[in-house]
Amino acid sequence: MFEDISKVVLLSDLDGTLLSTDKRITDADRRAIGRFTAMGGRFTVATGRTVQSFEQFLSILPLDYPIIMYNGAAIHDYKSGKTLYTHPLPLKARSYVEELLELMPEVGGEVLKADGTYVFSNTDYQQLHTKLCGIVPNYAELKDIEDGGWLKVLFSLSPEDVEHMELLTRKLGFEGVDFVKSSEIFLEMLPTGVSKGSALAEYRKLSGMEGCTFVSVGDFDNDIEMIVEADTGACPANAEDSVKAKADLVLTRTNDEGAVSELIEYIIERCRK
Repeated sequence: MFEDISKVVLLSDLDGTLLSTDKRITDADRRAIGRFTAMGGRFTVATGRTVQSFEQFLSILPLDYPIIMYNGAAIHDYKSGKTLYTHPLPLKARSYVEELLELMPEVGGEVLKADGTYVFSNTDYQQLHTKLCGIVPNYAELKDIEDGGWLKVLFSLSPEDVEHMELLTRKLGFEGVDFVKSSEIFLEMLPTGVSKGSALAEYRKLSGMEGCTFVSVGDFDNDIEMIVEADTGACPANAEDSVKAKADLVLTRTNDEGAVSELIEYIIERCRK
């Protein structure tokens, strides 16, 4: 499985894994990625971020391979400027959001499409997410956001309200959509069956990926499917217990200590053997 490093694809989650707590890439990770790619390894990212919000990292993390984005609802290639795969939400997602807002009017929220981010409820938690992403969103009433191409809906709210909304969505039993917690204050609506793991299954089908060994690393609930789908799934020491339970490899370093560099050392050693 690790006979040829040029056939190894490493997919890393961004926030909480490759990015440190203060949203930097550690020097250890940066050097390790450079070494890995110089040896022929293929490095890329799987993130919940949008095409626009990831652009701030392109100058410090040049990527030669497509990126899984929107927590699996799209695969985008920055080199060609093309989105290679999308799986949008069903049109009835709008009515689901309307129902949730009636029951929980205090939540923040945004609709994410390939052409941008549309904020329909700009609460303090939502403003925190906008700042985190480093983008200038479009502000619009939910009713004015055009149908079609909704890749996901992100709700931003307090940790206790996230738990309440999780219970509420299970009780309402919306068809055609799934909900996944992507941080303590973010809950996301995605198309049923769509995850970083389902996108990894699509990634295997891309031209040039035939016969590759896929290694993934992530720290939170929205990374579990990707960790399971990969040939080897890993997580940093700071990962949630639910993630550690599914990982093939629990690293000893946290995201602040260069967890990705530890995983790269493991891959290189396996390839040498």
